[in-house]
Amino acid sequence: MAASMIQLIGFMLSALGVFLISAATAMDMWSLQDRSFTIVTNVYTYSGLWNSCVGTSYGTTQCRPYFTILGLPALLQAVRALMIVGIVFGVIGCLIAIFALKCLKMGNMEDNIKATMTLTAGILFLLAGVCGIAGVSAFANLIVQSFRFTTYADSGYGVLGGSDIGGLSGGLTPRYTFGPALFVGWIGGAILVIGGVLMCLACRGMTPDNKQRYDGMAYKAASQHTIYKSDTRPRPAYNDSYKAQSMDGRQTNQRFDYV
Repeated sequence: MAASMIQLIGFMLSALGVFLISAATAMDMWSLQDRSFTIVTNVYTYSGLWNSCVGTSYGTTQCRPYFTILGLPALLQAVRALMIVGIVFGVIGCLIAIFALKCLKMGNMEDNIKATMTLTAGILFLLAGVCGIAGVSAFANLIVQSFRFTTYADSGYGVLGGSDIGGLSGGLTPRYTFGPALFVGWIGGAILVIGGVLMCLACRGMTPDNKQRYDGMAYKAASQHTIYKSDTRPRPAYNDSYKAQSMDGRQTNQRFDYV
């Protein structure tokens, strides 16, 4: 009962994790423009793995997909590959876990087969969670490096605290920070790892402990000093009265055994 509950909880968590990393992959807000030092805050830009968008505070949004593959950074393509591989592993793990549920009867499937399928699904969920966390972390590291080395071109601030018109002058280079999709991906990957661990633990409880025992007899080989004794029992003597008689009354040497 405990193994089936752990298996069911692990499957539900893993399915939720697959949904979250799939949603994070489809979201466009992986990197969001930092508006801390900008004057115009009603217009901002953000981008994801597939589109680059411009949004306004009025709710209007215009997105432009990436029309090229070879022109994109190698890290972005690696993040795409990691997220897609994680989704594929998660979907395959969910399909295997559905048929491996102990509460679901599938013909005459034995517990050993279901335990093996549960372990396989747990390993796939672990791999999917690791791929999702690795992809999101790699993109987050790219944002951190870009944010650290991006500076404003000419701030216009005076030495004594004075400033030019508007407080800023010169062109500004936009900086980007973490978007909501990164947090969704991190949470989804962590849930996938937890679900995979629970599935692997449920596999141990599903394996039957009562193994079939075979009753046998101990065989003792004969030693080298074995002495074989001859048979000294008396042999039964034959009775001549059972000899067959011929037609003329004479006895013959033929004997007949009567059963």
